[in-house]
Amino acid sequence: MGRACSTTGKPLSGAMSTAEVARDLDVLRRAVGDQKLTYLGFSYGTALGQYYANMFPDRVRALVVDGVLNPNAWVGQGKARGLLQETRLRSADGAYQALHEILVRCDKAGEQACRLASGDPVASYALVATRLRKKPLVVDDPDLGTFTVSYADFVGASLGALYSPFGYQDIVGLTADLLVLTDPQASSAARRTQAHAAVVQRAAQARQQAGRYDFPYNNGLETFLGVDCTDAYHPSDAAAWPALSAKEDNRAPYFGRLWAWGTAPCARNTWTVRDEDAYTGPFNRRTSAPVLVVGNRWDPATNYQGAVSSAALLPNSRLLSSDSWGHTAYGTSACVTGAVDAYLLRGALPAKGTLCVGDIQPFVEEPGKPAATARADASKSALAAQGAPARGEPKRLPPVVGPLRAVGTLTVR
Repeated sequence: MGRACSTTGKPLSGAMSTAEVARDLDVLRRAVGDQKLTYLGFSYGTALGQYYANMFPDRVRALVVDGVLNPNAWVGQGKARGLLQETRLRSADGAYQALHEILVRCDKAGEQACRLASGDPVASYALVATRLRKKPLVVDDPDLGTFTVSYADFVGASLGALYSPFGYQDIVGLTADLLVLTDPQASSAARRTQAHAAVVQRAAQARQQAGRYDFPYNNGLETFLGVDCTDAYHPSDAAAWPALSAKEDNRAPYFGRLWAWGTAPCARNTWTVRDEDAYTGPFNRRTSAPVLVVGNRWDPATNYQGAVSSAALLPNSRLLSSDSWGHTAYGTSACVTGAVDAYLLRGALPAKGTLCVGDIQPFVEEPGKPAATARADASKSALAAQGAPARGEPKRLPPVVGPLRAVGTLTVR
């Protein structure tokens, strides 16, 4: 992949840096007659927003970034250029912290609220992972056929679940079912039948989800790599990834390898193309209007510390923290949604040190939907009706059993 994009693909991949998109944003700003840009960016869109803020600091009217990637960590500065991007961004740390906290809260909630609380939830999750690493689970179903649930499937499904505020339900359910199926002698026939049916249903949902697009080829992998590998610095030799990713897993169990391997095609001795017009900093410019930086404490993809450090970089910024679940906070926290809307519409910033709380909390009865969250849902539903994927939508997402395209989590939503 790296060699192909650096040879026959060079005319395109050599012009795919984030700086090119920031320049396109400025063209769009001029085209619609706006004197300054109003912008809301999620996930990788936070990198794009910060690029624009630093490349065009005098053209910012109101700029909000939610689910924040630190741009220096994204690019790789100085000695950090030789590190894995995951070592710099620490996405896996956020994922592991969220998973561990869910399992701890499960234990505190008790068996009535959490099925895993009958034992030690942390140990139960680890036991399922250990069993699947030793021997993947083979499931037979007359309708779906035979399929395998591997350790990678289990971890990938867990990360996918963590993207939703309701993901704790899927993590608990899948872990409890696999705990039974990987040791069938330990449970009753009725419980084994129930677990088998649940896993088959998850697999069927995953297949249906994978086939929901009507275009013949999904080029998400190429588009992600085209931006990331051209934008950022990565270790020089692809052969280093196994050892480097193992270190990530030691630091952030389960998710370190998953996040690390996403950039393997970016090794500098295979991905040699660069964009001569790329922007690599500085990322500490004073903007004409404040940048509102939103950090989600339990984000599994964009570590909360990315928001803290990015806010520290920008001299004219305000950090808004949220104790929310899932990837990004807008639309899942009425407090965050209201604060972002107020800034984008009226230029009113939240008070310094504001800490919001997500509307959905693990093992806590779901409250009625606040008006601000419902308003965010309405706008996202309109996007979904047009075929655009909605970011951070606060609804129950179908659990995934199958390989997770982790790289897809960094695309603009």
